[in-house]
Amino acid sequence: MSEFHVLIPARLESQRLPNKPLADLAGLPLIVRVWQQACKSPAASVHVATDSDAIADAVRAAGGDVVVTRGEHDSGTSRLAEAARALELPDEACVVNVQGDEPAMPPACIDQVANLLSQNRNAEMATLWLPIRDYAQWQDPNVVKLVADASGFALYFSRAAIPARRTPEARALPANLARRHVGLYAYRAGALARWNGLPNSALAEAESLEQLRALEAGWKIVCAEAFEPIPPGVDTLEDLKVMQDYFLKREADRGLVHSGASS
Repeated sequence: MSEFHVLIPARLESQRLPNKPLADLAGLPLIVRVWQQACKSPAASVHVATDSDAIADAVRAAGGDVVVTRGEHDSGTSRLAEAARALELPDEACVVNVQGDEPAMPPACIDQVANLLSQNRNAEMATLWLPIRDYAQWQDPNVVKLVADASGFALYFSRAAIPARRTPEARALPANLARRHVGLYAYRAGALARWNGLPNSALAEAESLEQLRALEAGWKIVCAEAFEPIPPGVDTLEDLKVMQDYFLKREADRGLVHSGASS
């Protein structure tokens, strides 16, 4: 098992769900739920990286650690780069980016992606995928797909259904090749330090996928199937309601429902 650090980028601005990190999730702010879940992994440290005083106060009130960052970052990766620098992590340190809207991320998958990077010394990044079983999901542009080479290194990420089928008769998925990308990444701290210096990427802009900026610059991203199913994150009010039910049920089963939780 290799040592790694978790950073959780968080900002208040959200087009579809305003103030999302502070949204109530079974009696606790969403960002606190994400931090708590990440702390169940064997990470050497877990920090929330944010420019928001309100987010920082919520995390600290729960006993968490915060790295205060600038507000003008154009991506979560850029925010992580500043946070890793502030923590003075050495270049070879492994940093896992847990998205600030993934409160049910399995700790085993956090550990998995860190070890995947550790085992592939020529990769700058590591990430995970899950098989797609549903044809509609494969066609959905909100579901990011990936293809990889025989050694497990990413060839491309896309919102399109890749690899494409030439013949339309098969409304069938390409066997063992339809893969949903999971937005969980591990980086070497030295790679994060170089992130803001990468050239702009026409591919990243076209697909609205920042990992393509790394691929287009020649970085290696090693991929593997996730050890466990990963529930969807929280992007909309409907997603929040689904996750609310998930946590209320989980904590009711354990007798841990908070007095402030809503039904």
